[in-house]
Amino acid sequence: MKGIILFDGECNLCNSSVQFILKRDPKGIFKFTSLQGKTGQSLLEKHGIKKDVNSFVLIEGDKLSLRSTAALKVCKNLNGPWKWLSILLVVPPLVRDPIYNFIAVNRYKWFGKNESCWLPSPKWKSRFLE
Repeated sequence: MKGIILFDGECNLCNSSVQFILKRDPKGIFKFTSLQGKTGQSLLEKHGIKKDVNSFVLIEGDKLSLRSTAALKVCKNLNGPWKWLSILLVVPPLVRDPIYNFIAVNRYKWFGKNESCWLPSPKWKSRFLE
């Protein structure tokens, strides 16, 4: 396992992103948990994040990455051309994150919101911590 991805389980964009990653991570490098769940909240607390997180989160060992940095680090490990997006890590987060934040703030309006967290199919169940 390379890392744990925490995602907004109520967000349609986030759920689609998880499904996208699952299909391009056949080796099972990443595990998943929702930000809203007990496991997600516990992991955030363990890493000193106590406020409401409006972000895609990647935990690799003791390191926590947020926003565009987390997304690009995940891309680096996916099959196909997606790994080339990781070259954008050379662009400072100060430049990348405003774009990320604009999408994050509008994600419910643009992509919708579920009333409950998305449940993975049995095929993917072992990749989820909760």
